[in-house]
Amino acid sequence: MTQKELHNQRLLREAEHAVAQMNSRRHFIKESAMGLGALALGALMGCGTKASGGQVAFDPAHPLAPKLPPYAGKAKSVIYLHMAGAPSQLELFDFKPELAKMDGQLCPPSLLEGKKFAFIRGVPKMLGPQAKFGQYGQSGAWVSDNMPHLSTVVDELSFLKAVTTDQFNHAPAQLLVQTGSARLGRPSLGAWVTYGLGTENQNLPGFVVLTSGGRNPDAGKSVWGSGFLPSVYQGVQCRSEGDPVLFLKDPDGMSRDLRKASIDAINEVNAQEYAEYHDPEILSRISQYEMAYKMQISVPEVMNINDEPQYIHDMYGTKPGHASFANNVLLARKLVEKGVRFVQLFDWGWDSHGTDANLAIDIGFINKCRQSDKAVTALILDLKQRGLLEETLVVWGGEFGRTPMMENREGKQNPFKGRDHHTEAFTMWMAGAGIKKGFSYGETDEIGYSAISGKVDPYDVQATILNQLGFDHEKFTYNFQGRPFRLTDVKGKVIEELSA
Repeated sequence: MTQKELHNQRLLREAEHAVAQMNSRRHFIKESAMGLGALALGALMGCGTKASGGQVAFDPAHPLAPKLPPYAGKAKSVIYLHMAGAPSQLELFDFKPELAKMDGQLCPPSLLEGKKFAFIRGVPKMLGPQAKFGQYGQSGAWVSDNMPHLSTVVDELSFLKAVTTDQFNHAPAQLLVQTGSARLGRPSLGAWVTYGLGTENQNLPGFVVLTSGGRNPDAGKSVWGSGFLPSVYQGVQCRSEGDPVLFLKDPDGMSRDLRKASIDAINEVNAQEYAEYHDPEILSRISQYEMAYKMQISVPEVMNINDEPQYIHDMYGTKPGHASFANNVLLARKLVEKGVRFVQLFDWGWDSHGTDANLAIDIGFINKCRQSDKAVTALILDLKQRGLLEETLVVWGGEFGRTPMMENREGKQNPFKGRDHHTEAFTMWMAGAGIKKGFSYGETDEIGYSAISGKVDPYDVQATILNQLGFDHEKFTYNFQGRPFRLTDVKGKVIEELSA
């Protein structure tokens, strides 16, 4: 008998031993005392219960089965493009000619008194727009020359010009935007959506995450976590270079039939564990093992962009075999086309402080725009030509905005031009899935410092996204620790003006 055959037999014997151990009297006596206590505690804490109000017909045995929302939604899937680090609205979409007149002047005291900034100290100088602006499309939307391609599709977009937040540090601000809380522990937007709607392709995860820019977001993987929801709803991080998912391939000496036999044996143990403890997380574990097995075939196929026609590569600016934002944007289109419910893209590197050339508003920021402009525009056009834009909600934005004044870290002007974090105004946009076309909502003051009309916050954006998917954000809840939780906590209102 060969070494490989001996190894395979040993694995099967270990799996059979685990099943036999679960059936033993000794195991029952050992575990029953703790098991009954855990069941009682779980019931008291409200863990593993269904969503209140009958909003979600949750089947723990098939957690990713496709489900209908309570109301008829316009969106079937979401592509969320998060520019991690916070892009400057003043160099992209919020044109402020009055700010240009103040360039180089000392900042008025009224803009500093009683305000908190991440790095500004003392009295900084004002910084005029570091880009040229023009009006485009029938809507006449203002777009800077940093986004020449996006300016051609502005009549498909709805801009939110007066988004605000109460968090001026990256990690808590990203958590607030993506989970509805600046603190760790809450489910992400993608997890909520997948919990509520399941997925249309049972061979792929319902929630896929793609990162670019060389780093994960400052808040880490919590921004795509499942929090207190069953872990099957957390985002699955994939890559556009190398193996799409780490450890996806079978190890050396492991055949696909043996892998299936091993998973069946493990899940038999899990099924017996569930029969004993009735913990829904065990069923999530079973689903995840089964999904991992299916993903070995499905994921490499859908994550392969080599077979896309050349005109698509030219359209997006993609380079097969490389890790890039453009590749991830094309993959996002492929994933929603295959029935994935929520695709989250995080592109790191938009933190334009001016502390070095890469973080300069007139150098590194321009490079980031060049890396993203063509691909984001291609996504809108590609979804539209395939008839997918009508049912796919595209969201673009960061975690906060940038100040109209120049950053002067430690009271000294930074070596390059840059802007500090700003909570009182930034720009986001949405497109597709029943969102009004060629529309702009909200306005900031003459220098882009504060919202003066149409003020919204992350909770309002979250409520609007859920509304487009067919959910009432106030009723879409999950019982945890004795009370119903929701994505928008106790806040948020749907931005009705965006609806077509």
